[in-house]
Amino acid sequence: MLDWTFLPLTLNQIISPQTIAYALAALGLTVHFGYSGLLNFGQAGFMSVGAYFFAITATRFGFPLWASVLAALVGSTAFAFLLGIPTLRLRADYLSIVTIAAAEIIRYTVQTPNLTALTGGSDGINGSEAGFEAINPIPDRVYKIGVQPYTNDDLWVIIVGWVLVGAAALFVWQLMRSPWGRIVKGIREDEDAVRALGKNVYSFKMQALIIGGVLGTLGAIINILPTSLQPDNYGTQTTFFLWTIMLLGGATTVLGPIIGAIIFWVVLSLSDGFIAVLSTANIVPLSQVQQGPVRFIIVGVALMLLVVFRPQGIFGKKKEAYFSA
Repeated sequence: MLDWTFLPLTLNQIISPQTIAYALAALGLTVHFGYSGLLNFGQAGFMSVGAYFFAITATRFGFPLWASVLAALVGSTAFAFLLGIPTLRLRADYLSIVTIAAAEIIRYTVQTPNLTALTGGSDGINGSEAGFEAINPIPDRVYKIGVQPYTNDDLWVIIVGWVLVGAAALFVWQLMRSPWGRIVKGIREDEDAVRALGKNVYSFKMQALIIGGVLGTLGAIINILPTSLQPDNYGTQTTFFLWTIMLLGGATTVLGPIIGAIIFWVVLSLSDGFIAVLSTANIVPLSQVQQGPVRFIIVGVALMLLVVFRPQGIFGKKKEAYFSA
């Protein structure tokens, strides 16, 4: 008998911490690429830096929650300066090369055996959620949303996470309607023209890089609170997931990355479930090892079709689509 229990469970992906984390990080990538034209292929690096600063200060040094969050934001800001100072005055492709390389350098560095006492090595870091759970006001019992049971700590992460998503979306929306937003959108279209108007293009690019990186850091913190910090979760695959989410929803919109994150994880979960059912019924002869890559092939083909036929994404405007020029 075929197992269709994955269908109701898939709906819980809509509110999951993973969806929240990717919505925040994709919103940051929208600030980078969609609005400012910064070709950042290392958003996973910002997430990794923020996550490690948060987890290390919370578990190794006993920082209170607010101090660990502040340390994570400072860490991602420093990382933005480290990447931006040598590259933002150059062509956009230099930034893409540096960011993807920097993200991988960080991932391999934190797994170095000599740093295991600090970073946890390949095992990552557990226990960074203690300070967050200590301020949980929700009564301690099991709650049920759909068919999925949640503890009070699970609900606390989800509630705080979606409040953060709403606040971040409102912030970016207001920011892009301000004179600052009009300048960075002008830089995206023609930075020489903006420079001719007397604006410091380098400074505005750096500010955009920092803001997008901070949003990625907030997403990483939400991502590790219900589980643990694992270094392999912040590889190039994460960055390309974020690009898929951003392009799916619309690179020049605020709502797009949020809806894109929901659609992406729901579709990925559904495709995984359907492939497993088809394999069980011998309709599609795939082993369990083969099933994982097949769903990513499906997502990859869908992304290519999206870029070709609707480069502005679901909510984007074609005249602002960076890929449609």
